[in-house]
Amino acid sequence: MSKTLTESSITSLPLIHRGKVRDIYDIDSEKMLLITTDRLSAFDVVLPTPIQDKGAILTKIANFWFDKLKHIVPNHLTGIDPESIITNVSEREQLGARALVVKKLKPLPIEAIVRGYLAGSGWKEYKSTGKVCGIVLPKGLQEASKLPEPIFTPSSKAAVGDHDENITLENCEALLGKKLTEQVSEVSLRLYEEASKYALERGIIIADTKFEFGLDKEGVLYLIDEVLTPDSSRFWPADQYAVGKTPPSFDKQYVRDWLEGSGWNKVKPGPLLPPDVALKTSEKYHEAYQRLTGSELKD
Repeated sequence: MSKTLTESSITSLPLIHRGKVRDIYDIDSEKMLLITTDRLSAFDVVLPTPIQDKGAILTKIANFWFDKLKHIVPNHLTGIDPESIITNVSEREQLGARALVVKKLKPLPIEAIVRGYLAGSGWKEYKSTGKVCGIVLPKGLQEASKLPEPIFTPSSKAAVGDHDENITLENCEALLGKKLTEQVSEVSLRLYEEASKYALERGIIIADTKFEFGLDKEGVLYLIDEVLTPDSSRFWPADQYAVGKTPPSFDKQYVRDWLEGSGWNKVKPGPLLPPDVALKTSEKYHEAYQRLTGSELKD
């Protein structure tokens, strides 16, 4: 088992941004170094307990999907070995499978969420209004119901510590313009439909997921950040799926459920996770990786 990395420290490159999970360093005008740490955020708060192997698993799952879905939309990967950029031996020890050299792109100011099932904030909104992000859904749906067809439900992007908020298509068009909104919606739905079909064949239901996109200088759309990982998606075991309740999941929902019952008020700082909860969460990430890729994580 590898050591956990809560926060990277690459002093040979300027730090651009430290997000909820990823640390981003500047290489040059075209490229950045992206390091996925073992930090875990829940309810938009970064928790103090790292999750063993999480950064490497997220990176390897994302790379798997980037390659599998590249015929739909280009992605930010460069194929450059991070160790060719970082020469300091102690800094190289922080890289491993968790580091990527990626293209420097202009990120869109929205998160592109696709829902195939009714869960989470979508379920709460539906119970209250019969809609999700302004989209009217059929009456009588239950928690975890499969939707008649997947829907594109964007959200705003929040800074670390703030909460993302669901927005309507009209709000999205105000931010991106109508043409780009239509492109992001179409691409997101295609990505979800192809990935969910593949995952289902391996016993995983992708209930919903979040994509992020960026533009290059010519205005070409790229898939960026992470894609279809246990952090950005709701993964359910297909053999335990039943309408009317949320199935146990392969993602950080396990931690969310523990936090909901802990009495924490969802305000910083987050509580320490018990060792058994952290270990079980790591095991769920490992299982998701194994099921999707058919291989085990190696040091």
